[in-house]
Amino acid sequence: MSQSDKRSHTVRPGRDAISAVQFSQALTAEIDSWAESRQLSRGDAIRSLVQLGLKFAPVTTTHHPVHQEASTIEHEAIGLISALLDPSLGEEERERRIRRLIEGPPEFAGQRIDLPKQPK
Repeated sequence: MSQSDKRSHTVRPGRDAISAVQFSQALTAEIDSWAESRQLSRGDAIRSLVQLGLKFAPVTTTHHPVHQEASTIEHEAIGLISALLDPSLGEEERERRIRRLIEGPPEFAGQRIDLPKQPK
């Protein structure tokens, strides 16, 4: 690991962080065009674009594990599916259809993040 890899990402008091990023030529051209239309330097344009992006897609923190959120979503889905099912269906058939729709095809079970991983 090089010395630059070991550096902390903290900023010393009173100083702004300086970050180097690599953009494709096409993205750089788009940024430059955006900056020129607003009479900004490239650095100011990048800063403004990042601030806009963070404003419209703020960082979210989950205060509860994924399985709790998945459980809530599952309960909502069960309610919606139940409302759509034919009321003349027997209870057992209703439950079978709901389970099939909620659990999805078995071939996708490995892709589900709300289920425990099965040992291979």
